[in-house]
Amino acid sequence: MSNTVLKIENVNKSFGGLLALNNINLDIERGTVHAIIGPNGAGKSTLLNVCIGLLKPDTGEVTFNGGEKIIGKKPHEINQIGLTRVFQTPEIFPDLTLLENVMLPALSKRDGSYKLSIFKMLSKETDIKNEAIESLKTISMDDRQDVIAGSLSRGDKRRLELAMCLVQKPELLLLDEPTAGMARHDTNQTIKLLKQIKEGGMTKIIIEHDMHVVFSVADKISVLARGKIIATGTPEEIRADPLVIEAYLGGAEL
Repeated sequence: MSNTVLKIENVNKSFGGLLALNNINLDIERGTVHAIIGPNGAGKSTLLNVCIGLLKPDTGEVTFNGGEKIIGKKPHEINQIGLTRVFQTPEIFPDLTLLENVMLPALSKRDGSYKLSIFKMLSKETDIKNEAIESLKTISMDDRQDVIAGSLSRGDKRRLELAMCLVQKPELLLLDEPTAGMARHDTNQTIKLLKQIKEGGMTKIIIEHDMHVVFSVADKISVLARGKIIATGTPEEIRADPLVIEAYLGGAEL
């Protein structure tokens, strides 16, 4: 099996004449946490949207697990092969309990349909229920499994969404600003959780503005500026790169 779980080759994407992604080439190595950083408007979320099928690039290709082509697949098809994304705004079911929120994507991953999964949820399938409880344990919320999700704080909603992704056992987890809008306490809790998941060996791509989060969890960092990757390296290499410091923080040290 290839050590590259996701390969992005010569990807370009324009919006009304504005080049949002400019010849992106990137290899995501299996078992690593790869952070993508850059100023607002650099193209970070656009790149993730291409990878999960929400956007089709003008040119280029994205391949998964050594050869399966992503471009042209629908988002649910990409999810089925092992890519799962956590969005900037928590995507939960506010009227369901925490347990039901986590059971639903587990059933959907197995059966391929949320509609069918809702019916199957009514049967309270023991195997899926147990998997959901284990995922809630991962985020230390199994003791709140009967709580209605809409009542959670923003930080807890983000962690619940993470459990909804983890229960699907993805090969690649894409996190778009997982600590956005969180208080420092919630951010630190999320860093702790991401480190715990990292120990399990799951491959992750993280888009994040908080450098404390990035340098705490990333094995490798790529820097986007004006739609181009200007640097890729270890956290130590990126922290010391003068081009990155200038482009990303206008000369301030990382």
